[in-house]
Amino acid sequence: MSDTCCKGDHTGHLCVLVSEKKFDAVKELVKAPTFICFNCGRVADAAKNLCNPMPLEA
Repeated sequence: MSDTCCKGDHTGHLCVLVSEKKFDAVKELVKAPTFICFNCGRVADAAKNLCNPMPLEA
């Protein structure tokens, strides 16, 4: 993994939601994942919910 910094506003990122134990919100954001976080490996439907997103499919 190369760049491990958070890109953009951290609000709404899965890492924050999990640390706040907002698991119902997390479930809604990961139903049809198309992005993976290059930092932590979490997946999400939208890039805006990850710190360092990259598409799952190239």
